[in-house]
Amino acid sequence: EKFDIVKKWGINTYKCTKQLLSERFGRGSRTVDLELETQIELLRETKRKYESVLHLARALTAHLYSLVQTQHALGDAFADLSQKSPELQEEFGYNAETQKLLCKNGETLLGAVNFFVSSINTLVNKTMEDTLMTVKQYETARWDRELGGVSGVLGRSGGRSPMPGIPCRLEYDAYRTDLEELSMGPRDAGAVSRLDAAQSQFQSHKDKYEKLRADVAIKLKFLEENKIKVMHKQLLLFHNAISAYFAGNQQQLEQTLKQFNIKLKTPGSEKPSWLEEQ
Repeated sequence: EKFDIVKKWGINTYKCTKQLLSERFGRGSRTVDLELETQIELLRETKRKYESVLHLARALTAHLYSLVQTQHALGDAFADLSQKSPELQEEFGYNAETQKLLCKNGETLLGAVNFFVSSINTLVNKTMEDTLMTVKQYETARWDRELGGVSGVLGRSGGRSPMPGIPCRLEYDAYRTDLEELSMGPRDAGAVSRLDAAQSQFQSHKDKYEKLRADVAIKLKFLEENKIKVMHKQLLLFHNAISAYFAGNQQQLEQTLKQFNIKLKTPGSEKPSWLEEQ
């Protein structure tokens, strides 16, 4: 039984190596799903661009946080000078109130921007990454799962199989080529038997390849729907919050947070506001 397992793995490796070399030297055909591969490349490009947005949004959060802290300190300084400078009490006083209001609005804006950052981070590093893991399985699925006990036969090193991974697509094309070559050969009794076996092996690899391809297509479809839903909400939040803040519209800024069910951090917390998740 152990010999048969190793033999099966050896034959598979030979066929796949032959197919790979044939493709590289331009003699063999390669199955290409142009639509799916275009979608996969688009996903990778979209993820890179969203990572850039995430980086910039985090930088904006850090800058806003520093601005709010500076405004808070400046407001305290004005208030202190208002008490100690009778001749300028009114001037220092209304400047202190202005900084206090700006600080409050800044903290409200930070609540919105931090929520935006958290949502984009989840989309990029969890949702998109999960889909790309499925893509990776599609591109580099190991045939040794189908061989079951071959890892035990060949031994393990640190819990890993010593066998190299073989892309599912390469296996599919290797057995497709094998079947095509046998189909063009003579049809004696032995050839018919080999053809039947090749047809069975090809069908098995075809089913596995198409299942993985279908899994990727479904994941890509669900990801696109989820991305649109999430970004529609987050971009509306970001626009409304930024616009209200720089327009000095405190009421609209607070209404924006209520609209998206964002709760501000309670005053007096020991932790820095809005940067806990950064």
